[in-house]
Amino acid sequence: MTAFQDVTVKELGEMLDEGACSSEEVTRHMIDVIGQVDPKLNAYLTVDTDAALAQARAADVRRANGEKGPLLGVPLAIKEVLNVEGQPCTCGSRILEGYTSPYDATAIAKLRSAGAVFLGRANMDEFAMGSSTENSAFKVTRNPWNLDYVPGGSSGGSAAAVAGRAALASIGTDTGGSIRQPAAYCGCTGLKPTYGRVSRYGLTAYASSLDQIGPLTRTVRDAAILLKAMAGPDPMDATSAAVDVPDYEAALTGDLHGVKLGLPREYFVEGIDPDIEQAVRAAVETCRGLGAEIVEVSLPHTPHAIATYYVIATAEASANLARFDGVRYGARVDGSDPIDMYGNTRAAGFGPEVKRRIILGTYVLSSGYYDAYYLRAQKVRTLIKQDFDAAFERCDALLTPVAPTAAFRIGSRTDDPLQMYLSDIFTVTANLAGICGLSLPCGFTADKLPVGLQVLGPAFREENILRVGHAYEQATPWHKEKPAMLNDR
Repeated sequence: MTAFQDVTVKELGEMLDEGACSSEEVTRHMIDVIGQVDPKLNAYLTVDTDAALAQARAADVRRANGEKGPLLGVPLAIKEVLNVEGQPCTCGSRILEGYTSPYDATAIAKLRSAGAVFLGRANMDEFAMGSSTENSAFKVTRNPWNLDYVPGGSSGGSAAAVAGRAALASIGTDTGGSIRQPAAYCGCTGLKPTYGRVSRYGLTAYASSLDQIGPLTRTVRDAAILLKAMAGPDPMDATSAAVDVPDYEAALTGDLHGVKLGLPREYFVEGIDPDIEQAVRAAVETCRGLGAEIVEVSLPHTPHAIATYYVIATAEASANLARFDGVRYGARVDGSDPIDMYGNTRAAGFGPEVKRRIILGTYVLSSGYYDAYYLRAQKVRTLIKQDFDAAFERCDALLTPVAPTAAFRIGSRTDDPLQMYLSDIFTVTANLAGICGLSLPCGFTADKLPVGLQVLGPAFREENILRVGHAYEQATPWHKEKPAMLNDR
């Protein structure tokens, strides 16, 4: 039997084009694989076998009628924060238990139009608030490289499914690193597009000025294919940008001659795990050997990024999550009057981390504190964006670590929220500045945990980071490595 779980999206598309297999055959195989590996990983919240097979059969009919396409009949996992018509969208929270989405998010609608098959819903930190997928109300997802370690978050289920071969690719979201950090922890590729590149319509909002939808894949080329399918303006999302969508695959030349890459000195500071710094610096030298010019740059406001992010993100979360009140949909806990019902419902429905962030956000927006916290954070955000603007005047992209450490043990940081927040120190800046970022494997620690290289690019220049990432990927073996747990399957 063909090991379909080990092929890339690109390879499967070509196999389907050539008639070497059918989408229904591949989808049945992937459902079987999920049944074997997911009891160990907990990557999926639900698997919709009937709907997936129906979509696969429909894709086979389209191919039989002469249609072709890189995603036609390709099975994907979808993060539980995106609305898929007819499926649950709990956002990893008890407060949305029983909710079934009546519509497709725009990104989902585009993938559906392209013929993608939706296998199921990937686990996540509740309302995308977390860096470890330990904050899900339903289960803790485990890292395929070591089941005692976290897969990262909040798109931990999406990353674990890809790395654990329970999906060829998946769709996640990134508000402060929630695609790139789990991609790094799980040894796969994760792409955060520019803010406005992919419509957010149908994405359950955490922080509306920071959220972005993107792919998690095993190769850079697959990320380019999926981004092309989802990108573009949308009349349903006023923040989506009316800019042309380039042919991202055409940018994958494998050549870095003439490319100038910057190393931000603030991202190579005391406190980084030595294994992380060594792997990233080795990746830099590989890029130099591929023809890139390496220059040092400065992003001086980086030390303020975490504080700025957690003021802005929690403020927006406080406003966005006010709609979950037990009145219109989701869970409801009755009370003696409407106010009592609101309080009971939200107390029972939200987990500790979501409550923490709602309280923080409400505080910074409250009378007397708005100027001291929220307004000041917005001013610092502007300075962070200006830092990147200045850096990109000197170079085409930046190379940095994704996180200061590799994946950590499950439970080791749950009692220390600040330590958990600091795992996002190198990723939140891209969301604050609205630029694009790519995470891809660049080695392993001494404990055989994956290390991620981050490539940051100017707004709407995803082709820059995809070119750099692809050239590095093709020159190194890291993306071909498989977790040991798969060897005995």
